[in-house]
Amino acid sequence: MRRLLDHLEEWLIATLMASATLVIFLAVLHRHACGLPIPHLQDWLISLNFSWAQELCIMMFIWMVKFGAAYGVRTGIHVGVDVLINRLPPSWRRVSVLFGLCAGALFTATVGVLGTRFVWENGLHYALLHALGRDPGDLSEGPTTPDLEWPTWVVYLCVPLGSFLMCLRFLQVAVRFFRTGDLPHTDDTKVEGLEPAPAQETA
Repeated sequence: MRRLLDHLEEWLIATLMASATLVIFLAVLHRHACGLPIPHLQDWLISLNFSWAQELCIMMFIWMVKFGAAYGVRTGIHVGVDVLINRLPPSWRRVSVLFGLCAGALFTATVGVLGTRFVWENGLHYALLHALGRDPGDLSEGPTTPDLEWPTWVVYLCVPLGSFLMCLRFLQVAVRFFRTGDLPHTDDTKVEGLEPAPAQETA
């Protein structure tokens, strides 16, 4: 369970990317197969509706971006300008880095709270009351997407979820830096899961 939480972003991004690739592949295959002059098969293929594929893939890519931002915080791949901070004395550098991490956590927490409020008022409140069998009263059901006709709060839910996860990663990095003084950084030459090949002896 701990390993799953530590690598939650990778699992989500990989699942969404694989799903989007499969949907796009099937949609393109369906589009070209509909042009084949094969009796009965062509009629059956044309009767299949794949107009929702593009909308679904756009939604999945939006979710990938939000969780990819949290992954960037955890692994240290976000672009940052730290020339001035690295020239500060160690004590001032420590304070500056901690301030920046805490500011990032505060900002993402604020976005998460505002995003939760938006999603709640955009139809989630109605959906929860309806699911519990309670009368929603004058609450609006909320808008739906054009092709899939899903409630739009489902799409916007990535804003609070991704922002709160990003806030958690900021806090984790801040605690780690406070204890050890280390910041996450990425190594472009290293592939996670692959051990470096042993050096070969030269004759």
